[in-house]
Amino acid sequence: MLKVAFSPSYAHSLPLGHRFPMEKYSLLPEQLLYEGTLAKENFFPPDFLEEKWILNTHDKDYYNRLKNLALTRSEIRATGFPLSPALVQREIQIATGSVQAALYALDHGIGMNIAGGTHHAFTNRGEGFCLLNDIAITANYLLENEKVNRVLVVDLDVHQGNGTAEIFKNRSDVFTFSMHGEKNYPHRKEQSNLDIGLADGIADEEYLEKLELNLPFLLKQFSPDFIIYQCGVDVLSTDQLGRLNLSQNGVRKRDNMVLSLAKNHEIPIFCCMGGGYSKQIKVIIEAHAHVFRLAQELYS
Repeated sequence: MLKVAFSPSYAHSLPLGHRFPMEKYSLLPEQLLYEGTLAKENFFPPDFLEEKWILNTHDKDYYNRLKNLALTRSEIRATGFPLSPALVQREIQIATGSVQAALYALDHGIGMNIAGGTHHAFTNRGEGFCLLNDIAITANYLLENEKVNRVLVVDLDVHQGNGTAEIFKNRSDVFTFSMHGEKNYPHRKEQSNLDIGLADGIADEEYLEKLELNLPFLLKQFSPDFIIYQCGVDVLSTDQLGRLNLSQNGVRKRDNMVLSLAKNHEIPIFCCMGGGYSKQIKVIIEAHAHVFRLAQELYS
């Protein structure tokens, strides 16, 4: 049975101006239940990680100031959210859900998180709606506990996974691959192991050609035994922040390419959702739902 981490949405406790697109985290599971893709038994509520696993990735001073709500105004402004105990607890719970879903993937091929993909969180700071980097925490947990030896991060959000790149810049057991808008946020990019910067307006055919060219090469060159897939849907033409031109069908094909490659090579894969900022929430939900439908199709 497919297992999906689900943390209750934090949107209701945010000021009105900050609630979008947080609403998707409650609407997406509702849609998946409604259409019959998932049942209640597929979801699990994450626990809370022991602090040592967060500190295995994040700077102790930063984490202590975060949990004690002692970040500076500029640090809070960089995250994009007003800082609160509920927000910190949600970030910890999301990271826990990612770790637990990844452990499930080791036994069943795939695990998923309704949230996660917080790739703009650095070792010692947060940015861009990300305070703790669940991708890095998950990879480090698996490696530290000798569950895996080599982790490939496939980050297909429209924004570069700058925090993940910084965290793993001196590691040989994690390969960071980011395919993102070259002129989009963050304007100061970090260096991933492989960065593919995309021109504004790129559409399905060229995007998928680039992905198809690089993914098999990475598997051959790096030989990962685990994949973390950040499948943001802000690559859509309708996205307010994306500046690319992918269709819903293009996102389907993208997800199919990544998941099928993992399945065919028998490499466990963990999927986290990442960004999505189309004006209509139903467009975001439909795009995110693709990867869950595909997971059921390939792994059931």
